[in-house]
Order: sequence, then structure tokens, then C-alpha cells
Amino acid sequence: MTHLTPIEIRDLRDKSPNLRARDFTEQNGLSEAALLAAYTGQGVTRIDAHPDQIMAAAQELGEVMALTRVASCVHEKVGVYENYHSGQHASMVLAEDIDLRIFASHWQHAFAVETPTDEGVRRSLQVFDAAGDAVHKIFLREASLVDAWAGIKEKLTLESQSQVIEVSPRQPAEAAKSDPLKLDILRKEWARLTDTHQFLRLCSKLKMNRLGAYRIAGAPFVRALAPQAVDQMLHLVQERGTEIMFFVGNRGCIQIHNGPIKTLRAMGPWQNVLDPKFNLHLRLDHIAEVWAVEKPTQRGMAVSVEAFDKNGGLIFQTFGLGKEGRDNRPAWKEIVDALEGLEEQVPA
Repeated sequence: MTHLTPIEIRDLRDKSPNLRARDFTEQNGLSEAALLAAYTGQGVTRIDAHPDQIMAAAQELGEVMALTRVASCVHEKVGVYENYHSGQHASMVLAEDIDLRIFASHWQHAFAVETPTDEGVRRSLQVFDAAGDAVHKIFLREASLVDAWAGIKEKLTLESQSQVIEVSPRQPAEAAKSDPLKLDILRKEWARLTDTHQFLRLCSKLKMNRLGAYRIAGAPFVRALAPQAVDQMLHLVQERGTEIMFFVGNRGCIQIHNGPIKTLRAMGPWQNVLDPKFNLHLRLDHIAEVWAVEKPTQRGMAVSVEAFDKNGGLIFQTFGLGKEGRDNRPAWKEIVDALEGLEEQVPA
């Protein structure tokens, strides 16, 4: 990454004030956290990044917007942070609208940000990993409890308010990892699964990863789909009113939408969900592989559609919502079965 002083970063930013922060940092070889740090003391305050502290603060703010993203997909949910469960390795928020899985070891840098806009000051809590890449962001809205902001900021503020931030090299996505010699074991153990969370442990035991296992497993476990099947899936979910679970996650946070999709709007390479409490921005042109996957569980077969980028990075996973009294899994299975398959075999 480029080594620029905070003054140099601010001078560069002044020349491109309308460029989105993510685009600006990519063009200048910076991390997004380094850009924010350069403005420490100028509307930016460095704060405690631990999820226990950030989530306690979020619960005081009332209705907010939660944002979690990967390079190819941005997931935004409006709601209230509540029902937080702290854990040593993984924590959870299990609220009606905001549903998160949090991995604390990746919550390394955080900021309270106050940005002047034409509509007034926009306030947010923003968390980044060791490479300075965004993990999770919380944006206040018109209905938020703004009176709590000053107290939260004071409570979370770190002693060090340096404008320089130390970041580690970004860890690339792991490419597909398969072992065809263990295919029989993979299939045998896959058929015995009783919970979807057991799958990654199985892959690890066999020295494979998710994408590598999908590439060799074959029917009835997986079916390769055409990249355009993703847009087809979104439209079928919208048209039929099927309730889904839509997961987008980076190393530090997974965010989940539970419910229908009502408004789709394509803009260039982006397909967008623009609903009152759920916005999704998905780069369709970044999708390199799509898989329909079936995993046995104690509650029946878990059917998912999962999309990956050209580097093997997981962009999203989608399941049918199976909550009590709202079992959309049969309707979801019909949609998945109708999706366009891939004629060419994906190389293992």
C-alpha cells in the first residue's frame, strides 16, 4: 500500500471530493481505515473496536442502518440492534431486522465519524480489520436517538488519537482447494451431515475448502449454475414473494436479510434491491461461479445458491426462510430447481 502522510492524504482527497471513499482509496493505494485516520480530530474519533463495546453503543441508538460488504456486494439493513450474544470467537445479533454473526479477532480499528452534508451531519460507527478494510458500519438515520451520540463517543474514545494507522497486508481470497482422492469420503460424510455448520469442519478435515468441495462433489449434492442464474433467482424471488435468507459476509462480520425482495432495479453492472428496510447492491459482472447446493440437516434438506468471484471469494449465499409458521423452503426449492444450469463442467 502507498505510504502517504495524513496531510498528503487530505490534500489528495481535497482534489477528488466527490469520489466515493472506496473508489478514492483504491485509486490511491490506501486502506479505507487510513483515509479515516487522516481526519482524526476533524470529524473523526478513534474508538474501541471490540464488538462488545460497539454493539453496546449500537443498542443505545435506536433505529439505524447496518452495512456489511465484500468487494462485489453491499448489504444494508435498517433496524434496531438488540438481542446481542457475546462469544469468545463468534458473537451474534439476533434482532428482527438486524441479524449478524461477528468474529471479534477481525475487529481491529474503529472510528466515530461525523460527516457534514447538505442535510446536516451524518454520523456513523465504522469498524475495520487489520488490513484497514471495512468490516461493519452503523449509520444513524432520521429516527435514530441522536442524543445518545455524544455520550457513546466519549465512552468509546481511545487515548491515542493518532492520524497514522498501522495496517497489515490484505489477505487474498483462498482459491478453490480440492482433493479428488478423498471424493468418496467427502460424499459419504456429506450425506451424514445433520447441520450446515458441520460442512466447513468436514472440508477442513479433508484439507479442502467450500468451493473446492463443490467443484468435485457432483450430484445430488451440487449443481453448477450459469452466472446469469443469479439475476434470474432474484427476479423469481421477487415475483413469487418467496421469503429468503440472504447472507453477505467478510472475515469479520456476516449480515443476513430474512424476508422477501420487493423492488429490483438494475443500474449498469449492478443489480439492486431497494426496499424500505433492505438494500442490496450486487455486481453481477463479478460473478464467476454459482452453485446450487444441498446439505442434509435434522430439519430437512438445506438448499442454497452460492456465488463466487474469479478469485474464489464467496460473494453471497441464499437459503429459503424456514422460520416457524413461515416455511418458504419448498417454494425456494422450486425456484432453485428452475435456475439455468451450466453446460460446461467447472474444473476441479
